[in-house]
Amino acid sequence: MPIKAFLFDLDGVIVDTAIYHYQAWKRLANELGFDISEEFNEQLKGVSRTDSLDLILAHGNLTLPDEEKAQLATQKNEWYLELVSRMSSDDILPGVAQFFSQVRKANLQTALGSVSKNAPLILERIGMIDVFDAIIDGNKISKGKPDPEVFTKGAAELGVQPDECVVFEDAVAGVEAGKRGGMFVVGLGSPDVLAQADLVAPSLQDLTVDEVLAKSGR
Repeated sequence: MPIKAFLFDLDGVIVDTAIYHYQAWKRLANELGFDISEEFNEQLKGVSRTDSLDLILAHGNLTLPDEEKAQLATQKNEWYLELVSRMSSDDILPGVAQFFSQVRKANLQTALGSVSKNAPLILERIGMIDVFDAIIDGNKISKGKPDPEVFTKGAAELGVQPDECVVFEDAVAGVEAGKRGGMFVVGLGSPDVLAQADLVAPSLQDLTVDEVLAKSGR
């Protein structure tokens, strides 16, 4: 089947808000009496807010009731929003604008597939809210990555089949989600970390649409 759509994760692909997530989670952990490192934070990439909190609490050997966990997740999000509210088009990663220009020229549909409930806000801040034909975020899914729901819903909203899609991801959980969804997956980052991806490049700046279509073999 020919490729008809490109599906993109947000964090680490279009923008890099990982540092803001890390700063907010670190602040939360510190207030709970322990710390998290940047190395530990790598485990949280592509993971939902609730699941990230569970990993952090386990790291700190804490068990809390659901009501308190919900309050903590809300507090973390408020700190995170304070940081991302300052974002602008200057925060778009290098090569993204050029790559999307090629996507449009190739008449490919686009969807965002992010577990972040703040994805629309970020897209508005960076001026890319109208770039996507479909936006699937944490408000539209019930299962986080590595479950493929965020991408299969994106394909469904675009009216295409999974094997007609290419997913662009920077996280292990996201790569697994794309593969489980039956899609060709481009990993953006380290080949050692994203070994499950069908094609790996450092970033969108290092790819062309023609190259991706050729490598997908579809």
